[in-house]
Amino acid sequence: MTGRIVIADDHPLFRSALAHAVGKVWERAAIIEASTAAEARAALEAGEAEALLLDLHMADSSGLSVLMDLRQDYPALPIVIVSASEEPRVAAAAAQLGAAGFIPKSASLEAMREGLAAVQGGDAWFPQSAAGEDNDLARIASLTPAQRRILAGIRQGFLNKQIAYELAISEATVKAHITAILRKLGVGSRTQAVLLAAKLDVDQPVADPARA
Repeated sequence: MTGRIVIADDHPLFRSALAHAVGKVWERAAIIEASTAAEARAALEAGEAEALLLDLHMADSSGLSVLMDLRQDYPALPIVIVSASEEPRVAAAAAQLGAAGFIPKSASLEAMREGLAAVQGGDAWFPQSAAGEDNDLARIASLTPAQRRILAGIRQGFLNKQIAYELAISEATVKAHITAILRKLGVGSRTQAVLLAAKLDVDQPVADPARA
């Protein structure tokens, strides 16, 4: 049976490069291209996939939150991050949050094929500099989907009543979730939670929440 590989990236030329690398590894695979996270999710819902190649920056997603969401909904799916970022912390965070591999966009086609072949064989593939566990990321990953949505609202500067309206829940429920979020993250304020959650960003400097 021919497998399906989903490539999610908002740059057509880079999708073509990835498709070429995929074709060398999964020779008979049906390649499904997506330019947004929503399109990638729709492709996954349409049928089982052997792997997802995921850009962290698209029109409807930015940072590692999209990886956490897809990892939770498709726990058995190998997800390979393809990113313009070459920061070791980003690759290390992707590994900790359940990615099967991390391929910098600056990698050669040969390196891409090497990484994809490793993932196809059931191995992980990350830059050598990607190492180390981050306890803050582990705490973020422990949040429920509802708590992550509320944290996203906090990061956007929304008031409790705005978050309640967006999520169609009561303000009391929002307040209860925020209390649980602060407890799980080990912080004492919304500002500290926002600074800690910045570790999900790819191209932003990360501040120390303990100093907020």
